[in-house]
Amino acid sequence: MSIRKYYIIIILFTLLASCNNLKKIPAGDALYTGSTIRIDSTSLNKKQRKSLASDLHSLVRPKPNKKILGIRFKLSAYNLAGNPKKESSLAGWLKNKVGEPPVLLSDVSLDRNIKLLQNTLENTGFFQATVQGDTIVKNKKATAIYTVQTGPRYFINEVRFTIDSSELQKKINEDSTQTFLKPGQPFDLAVVKDERERIDANLKEKGFYFFDPDFMIVQVDSTIGNNKVNLYVKVKPSAPEVARQVYTINEVYIFPGYRLNSLASDTAKKEAVYYKGYYVLDRQKQYKPSLFEHTMQFSPGDIYNRTDHNTTLSRLVNLGLFKFVKNRLEVVPGIDSAKLNAYYYLTPFPRQALRTEINASTKTNNLTGSSITTGWRKRNAFRGGELLGIDATGGFEVQYSGQLKGYNTYHYGLETNLSFPRFLIPLIKVSNKGGFIPKTNMLLAYDVLIKQKLYRMNSFRASFGYVWKNNFLTEQQFNPIAINYVQPAYISQQYSDSILKNASLAKAVEKQFILGSVYNYNYNQVQDNIFKTGIYFNGNVDISGNVAGLLTGANVNKGKPKFILGAQFSQYLRMETDLRYYLKLSATKVLANRIIIGVALPYGNSTALPFVKQFFAGGNNSVRAFRSRSVGPGSYKQPPTTTFLADQSGDLKLELNSELRAKLFSIVHGALFIDAGNIWLYNTDTSKPGARFSNKFLKELAVGTGVGLRFDISFLVLRLDLAFPLRKPYLPDGQRWVINKIDFSSASWRKENLVLNLGIGYPF
Repeated sequence: MSIRKYYIIIILFTLLASCNNLKKIPAGDALYTGSTIRIDSTSLNKKQRKSLASDLHSLVRPKPNKKILGIRFKLSAYNLAGNPKKESSLAGWLKNKVGEPPVLLSDVSLDRNIKLLQNTLENTGFFQATVQGDTIVKNKKATAIYTVQTGPRYFINEVRFTIDSSELQKKINEDSTQTFLKPGQPFDLAVVKDERERIDANLKEKGFYFFDPDFMIVQVDSTIGNNKVNLYVKVKPSAPEVARQVYTINEVYIFPGYRLNSLASDTAKKEAVYYKGYYVLDRQKQYKPSLFEHTMQFSPGDIYNRTDHNTTLSRLVNLGLFKFVKNRLEVVPGIDSAKLNAYYYLTPFPRQALRTEINASTKTNNLTGSSITTGWRKRNAFRGGELLGIDATGGFEVQYSGQLKGYNTYHYGLETNLSFPRFLIPLIKVSNKGGFIPKTNMLLAYDVLIKQKLYRMNSFRASFGYVWKNNFLTEQQFNPIAINYVQPAYISQQYSDSILKNASLAKAVEKQFILGSVYNYNYNQVQDNIFKTGIYFNGNVDISGNVAGLLTGANVNKGKPKFILGAQFSQYLRMETDLRYYLKLSATKVLANRIIIGVALPYGNSTALPFVKQFFAGGNNSVRAFRSRSVGPGSYKQPPTTTFLADQSGDLKLELNSELRAKLFSIVHGALFIDAGNIWLYNTDTSKPGARFSNKFLKELAVGTGVGLRFDISFLVLRLDLAFPLRKPYLPDGQRWVINKIDFSSASWRKENLVLNLGIGYPF
């Protein structure tokens, strides 16, 4: 079918859908298709008029029926369903879940919208603005037109804060230079409200516990002329006396075993233990009083401030021990008392928990698998807020067809974690400010990987380190001790013979001993909103074998390799950065960009990184037009001379990704993307020509593009990406761009080039 015929079909469908929608409109009414805002103003330039029209347009109600590609699909679905007898029927689902009832002209109130626009204009400094509204009806379709004459906008001439001898007014005036009300700026009621909130927030930091933004008033004098106003910032005379007093903390009570149905007598302080300024009522002795020393920010005698108040609550929640955290501040009885008692009621989680997770997966190379993890958790394991966890994992991947049929993969392992809610540093006491509790983590794990008919690998892991956050955006992790010991327990003759044909296969079964330290820094501005402008950065530094190298004098280049537990220990410096920038284009569109740079320097006892630490390119979350771990290194391409194609790894990595994401309808999102990247070796490998990094690295980038669908069901995102290559780095220089060879009609081209990626979550 020609492209022209496709266009004709689309146009006919659009016309039929539109006609059907209009037939259902009641007599004497019309389908409301939206509104137009016309700005008539001599005081605003073209850009300002456009911005004001956009702001006002967002306020007009109701909104017309939604369109997708110019078609009101939801309205069409509603009309197509008719009047179903059962909501559970297909027609009922189509009408009530998918469909959308028509928005009619009779639903539009011009007067209400005119008043709303008029008030909005006055609140933003257009004190002389007028708004008129009218409707236009044609062919049973109606639009609303609002004509706005703004008149001149009023600007702030002067801002004055009241001066008197009261302590309250002095504290307000101390921060008056921070005011949001600036001379020369247009008057805006929203800014006035923000200023009242700012004053309240500052006063809460200075002990004025009972102050409220409503106790402030900003008087406006618009009679001074020249379209300017003077603002007078004052405390209302009606503000109560308690709002004018500075409050201090008297006593702090903590009830860590509180139940929601507890009687008042259950929280009496007569049985409480006094510890470093705090009263702790813990009849069952479940918690060491020292636990709360690290979480409480208030101390008796402190002036109340909101930061310490919120920080204490946040730290108690982040302990992970308590299901509910309640707080109450109560004025100490007495005449003119300006002291507060603080009470914290903590409802604990069950101390022990057992959970089981079952996962299933399928891949485009016909691999199908499943895994199960059973974990046991014990909170407050040693009465100091510790979390002890033990996880047992097992799983498999099998291939029912293709060249690897019968070569199944099995894995199982045991992992133990112990976490302390504080820094454990010998002989040093370290405090951490903010609402997040620092953690000291210990890990010990054993894993087994079995490639049926090929090999079996045993892996031992251990680490000791710290995790801490200074705010919501950043997280740091430092493991001064990170050990990974990998040893082959069995290698089949078949696999050994394959290594002779493809030396890269040896990397997967080599002995590895990694003894080093790892530091990771993470900064994330877009944690909860995918349609948001922001930056994500993750930086990682991994150093291994320094101390061992100094003690043993290892130097493999001089013929002095050294071994620990029968394995040549690794010595390297590895750094990787992941930088992402998200640019919000609209409420439902965002342009996501990522660049990954990885650099590793093997030295001393190593000529290359251990396999588990090397870089890879290609696959589901990488360059999606190429199979997993198949890109590179450099311009090298491994020959298909063996049954098993080795994962290609390198010491350096560069990857760039850009993806346009948009919400299509309901839970369905779409994406257009382009990926580029490759890996390289630091040292020359004669068995891999073209693999070493050189100044020609940009000419060796693999490039691919494609389209994708995402099904966002809030707690889970299912992803489907279809990609194909634009540039193949392993082809001869000058022939690597393959855009002119794209042929979707060719079955052989599709088989060789189209790559379908199934995944969970966004690729970046």
